Amino acid sequence: MRNSPNPATILVVDDEESIRLLLQEELGDLGYRVLLAADAHEALERLRVEIPDLITIDIKMPGMDGIDLLRHIRLTHRHLPIVLWTAYGEYKHDFATWASDAYVTKSADLTELTDAIAGLLAERRGSPG
Repeated sequence: MRNSPNPATILVVDDEESIRLLLQEELGDLGYRVLLAADAHEALERLRVEIPDLITIDIKMPGMDGIDLLRHIRLTHRHLPIVLWTAYGEYKHDFATWASDAYVTKSADLTELTDAIAGLLAERRGSPG
């Protein structure tokens, strides 16, 4: 992914600024272009302007939660890869989360998240993952 002439764009949706900035730095270091949204409404506004290659969404956010945001996005962007990235593992068995392409529980080690992102983007581009 490093030094790619057309880096994949990832929209990070999380209400915690520290998490948004962490992902912006980490994913940017991997060569991705990163867009940020502090809540579901800001994410929907961003989607009206630009469609990213992938979205990461936190579940627990004030106002519209990540599961409702996932539903809204699926109505208009059915094939857009979405990773639910949350501190709450119990949502993994919630039927509503199955519309996501990956479900990753937050941890200090971002390997599971970055591997899921790389795999989904490789699938989308039709290259080996």
